[in-house]
Amino acid sequence: MSNTKADRAAEKLLVERALTGEGSALRELIDLHKDRLFSFIWRMVRDHHDAEDICQDAFLKAFASLKSFNSDYRFSTWLFTIAYRVCLNKMRRKRALTGDVDFTTLPMASLGVPETVMRSEDAEQVRSLVWDAVEKLTPPQRACVLLFYRHEMSCQELSRVVQLPLATVKSHLHRARAKLREMLEPLTEKDLQVFRNLSVKAG
Repeated sequence: MSNTKADRAAEKLLVERALTGEGSALRELIDLHKDRLFSFIWRMVRDHHDAEDICQDAFLKAFASLKSFNSDYRFSTWLFTIAYRVCLNKMRRKRALTGDVDFTTLPMASLGVPETVMRSEDAEQVRSLVWDAVEKLTPPQRACVLLFYRHEMSCQELSRVVQLPLATVKSHLHRARAKLREMLEPLTEKDLQVFRNLSVKAG
C-alpha cells in the first residue's frame, strides 16, 4: 500500500471513530490538518487573528456536518473546501466594512507564521518577491496557486475545494502563472527556473 493510500485509510478510520463521538479522534484530525490549513488560510486573508478564527470555524463546521462527509474523497479536501468558503465570506465582509479596498493588492506583510528557514538573504528576498506577487492575484487564483503548488493538491481536488469546473481551475492556474511571470520579470533566469518547473507540473 502506498503512503497516500495508507494516509487515506488512516484518515477514513479517524472520521469513522469521530462519527461515534470519540473525542480523541476529533483531536487527532485537528492535529493532522491544523498546520497546513492555517498556513493556507493565513495566506488567503493575511491576518493572524482572522486566520485563527477561520481555522477554528472551519473545523467546527466540518465536525458539525461530519455525517454528510463523503468518504470517497479525502477529508482534507472537504476541510479545505469549507475553509475556502469561510475565507471568501470573511474577505467579502471585511471589504464591505472598510469600503472598496481590494485587500489582494496590498503589499506583503512580514511573515507571521513559522516556515522553513531560507539558506541565504538572496533566497529570502526572492521568496518575499514571490509571495508579494501571489498576494496580487484574485482570491480564486491565489487559492489555486496555494493549493496546487504549496499543498500539492491535484486539479481535480482543487475543483472540489474552490467549487469550480476543472477547466476553470486549469484556466486560473495558467492565468495566475502568466501574471506571476509578468510581476516577477525583474528576477533572474535562475530565480525564474522554479516557475518553469511548476508550469510543467500543471500541464
